[in-house]
Amino acid sequence: MSLGDEHGHGAGDPARADDGPYGGPYGGGQTRTRLPDRAGDPYGGARRGGRSPSRGLITVVAVVVLLIAAIAVANRSGGGSSGASGARGKAPKTSATAPTGTRPVTTKTGGIPSGFAHDEQGAQSAAANYSVALGSAEMFDAAQRHRIVNTVYAPDIATRRQTDLDSAYSSPSFLGSIGLSKDGAAPSGQTFISRVVPVGTRTTSLSGDKASVEVWYTSLFGLSGAASTNPVSESWYTTTYQLTWVDNDWKITDFQQKDGPVPVGRDQRASTADDMTKAVEEYGGFTYAR
Repeated sequence: MSLGDEHGHGAGDPARADDGPYGGPYGGGQTRTRLPDRAGDPYGGARRGGRSPSRGLITVVAVVVLLIAAIAVANRSGGGSSGASGARGKAPKTSATAPTGTRPVTTKTGGIPSGFAHDEQGAQSAAANYSVALGSAEMFDAAQRHRIVNTVYAPDIATRRQTDLDSAYSSPSFLGSIGLSKDGAAPSGQTFISRVVPVGTRTTSLSGDKASVEVWYTSLFGLSGAASTNPVSESWYTTTYQLTWVDNDWKITDFQQKDGPVPVGRDQRASTADDMTKAVEEYGGFTYAR
């Protein structure tokens, strides 16, 4: 999640107990809860109103037809008519999030990717990687939190943020509201999950040693376990990071967060607690680059 709340507050704003000190991914916005269809498993999630077999078949056929059409268009030679070129020119541009071939950084500081290029791509990559670190479960451990904050924030900002975050993450009322003990530990038999997954980045301004980058991401947050009263849920947010070039790297100086864009949910059954725990333990994160 981001460091503000769902209303897009900045770094200096106090965290709300129901949102979490990092904002959105720990709360904020409305969350739909799917009730279990198996006793004792909050992840068994009952389906929403089922589709009729005929409607489902029509949907599948339609998707296949669209995919075939898309592939055909993509494989056309570049010598099409001027009319066709004009039509393709009106399609949404993907340059804001398209891969560039630039390799991800290979260096790390405090376990977090570092040494980003002093350009637009480097700023976007830094913002994406920093959002992953700031939205991780490690932020709930004091020593790990200090490491993360000192790594991703500009030195003159890190000290102030450290004090604010220590106060927020050690709040008994906040920790209790998300099912953790006063030291940030999950109950016995349960696994605490907090993970941010960037979907895309966009530079809104870039001038010399200053950059403003938006990161659109989805987040997973909650407790995985048969007795969990706070099952892992998904949320969507966009955080705008203000970055500055300090000590040969991009660092955060401020941020703002807002809800969405939020996609329409699919008709999928929620996974069991065991499957969710296993997935988080077995699937690692990524190093992001444009």
